[in-house]
Amino acid sequence: MTKSAPRRILVTSALPYINGVKHLGNLAGSMLPADVYSRFQRLRGHDVLYICATDEHGTPAELAAQAANVPVRQYVDEQHEIQKKAGEDFLLSYDHFGRSCSAENAALTQHFAHVLEANGLIEERTMRQVYSVDDERFLPDRYVEGTCPHCEFEKARGDQCDNCGRLLDPVDLINPYSAVSGSRNVEVRETRHLFLLQSQMQERIQAWIEASTDWPPLARSIALKWLDEGLRDRAITRDLSWGVPVTNPDGSIREGFETKVFYVWFDAPIEYIAATEEWAKAKGEPEAWRRWWRTDEGADEVDYVQFMGKDNVAFHTVGFPVTILGSQEPWKLVDRLKAFNWVTWYGGKFSTSNKRGVFMDQALDLLPADYWRWYLTANAPEGSDAAFTWEGFQSSINSDLANVLGNFVNRITKYCASKFDGKVPEGGEAGEAESWMVAELETRLPQLVQHYENMDFRKAAAETRAIWAAGNEYLTKAEPWVKYKNDVDAAAIGVRAGLNLAALFGIIAQPIIPEAAAMILDALGVPEDRRTLSEEAFADIPALLDALPRGHEISPPDVLFRKIEDEQVAEWTERFGGES
Repeated sequence: MTKSAPRRILVTSALPYINGVKHLGNLAGSMLPADVYSRFQRLRGHDVLYICATDEHGTPAELAAQAANVPVRQYVDEQHEIQKKAGEDFLLSYDHFGRSCSAENAALTQHFAHVLEANGLIEERTMRQVYSVDDERFLPDRYVEGTCPHCEFEKARGDQCDNCGRLLDPVDLINPYSAVSGSRNVEVRETRHLFLLQSQMQERIQAWIEASTDWPPLARSIALKWLDEGLRDRAITRDLSWGVPVTNPDGSIREGFETKVFYVWFDAPIEYIAATEEWAKAKGEPEAWRRWWRTDEGADEVDYVQFMGKDNVAFHTVGFPVTILGSQEPWKLVDRLKAFNWVTWYGGKFSTSNKRGVFMDQALDLLPADYWRWYLTANAPEGSDAAFTWEGFQSSINSDLANVLGNFVNRITKYCASKFDGKVPEGGEAGEAESWMVAELETRLPQLVQHYENMDFRKAAAETRAIWAAGNEYLTKAEPWVKYKNDVDAAAIGVRAGLNLAALFGIIAQPIIPEAAAMILDALGVPEDRRTLSEEAFADIPALLDALPRGHEISPPDVLFRKIEDEQVAEWTERFGGES
């Protein structure tokens, strides 16, 4: 078999917003699948760089800091550490978890604004905006609240009504008031902002998306829908004090923009590049980021894959590419964009602002990360929204992890310890049961690899489980505990193959449940360099059933997964809600 050259794969997941720990829906729709994919590709032997960061600018950060009665910088500093820890606790294998308030992001954001303006894609325009007389300031869209002109909901925000879902303009609200002070002493005045002329890039963005045939269907369909409706020019500055300052090319503050900053959705995607620069500096190679992002310095050989929820697709398929393509500089564009639907919570969306559902820190108070990682991957919201229920969660964990995987590993290792002194047994020749198992693996392992390559995470989890289930069926066919009574050698082959299957099961489990996988592989004494999913590792399938050296010592691991009891489900339902 000819060995394929290692690929360089850049992975980014949508930046979690700074205000509060993210819920399981956020995790399932971007960060977790990006991690699972990154782990898989590393195990294949590829050079993977997984970049993420907290998105720290924008109105909600200012309002949250105000509500907490602390300076914005202090608020985002504290929240960044909380979110970083939540990611680490969920075993997310970021190569770097950066911050959009970094100096690197400010410099890059200002750079892009300058080159876009030089290329005729940014212009100043006068617009009408709500001004608070008592606050002595213009109010960005989320700083204005009032009655929705469509459904008459009395607490609609200036950008969107949470009741009817309509997008709004603050000047259209009925009885508007300041979300900063509550003052109704507001009026509409004229002000100037910078506009990104997206309309001028319509044809170029259309051509790029239509050529992106490798994108999964959901992301592609959302992008084409936006293009069908026509790209609109968009204001990319806001009246805020917290954010990236609007500068001239010489670094001075732009006249008339002293109290304005760039719009969070302009600077946030640029943080993917900036966070990579942060990573490079942290590792002592300050220029290393360029080979991942500059196509004139090696990034043309990079496969760039993005992961995000469907609500972020438009900004990443239109707004950010307008910035990148409009710069006319050699920046790397995304090759594949995987979008996810929602994880729903008993008839509604998970919600950070409304505290609906289970959040990452709360989840880990209940059970280890692997339980959640498995369930959210096996039920990934890919083709449609995916409903979270406590009963479904319990059923998946008890069946897939405790019964199918945990029970297999427990049975075979304990039997080896009791009958073969905890050593991989000698003796016995492969027979019909082993041939059946090899045939299963020859079919299923390539399918598993293909599902991961296609970023079909539900299918990858289902195939993983199917391989585990085939191992259980193999033990039923091989019957080493029955054969041991009359023919120890005949039992030896079943135990030997079973131990090697346990090792294989641990290896293929690593992308989704890394902690349990490590426990299995450690118990079986599998060396680090033999824990791969490389082409070479799968080149000789029959050899997988005889990979552990004969006489090699193993030890039964502790219980891998404890079943979720009905009493726990009842307790969690009462604590978090969840009755339909």
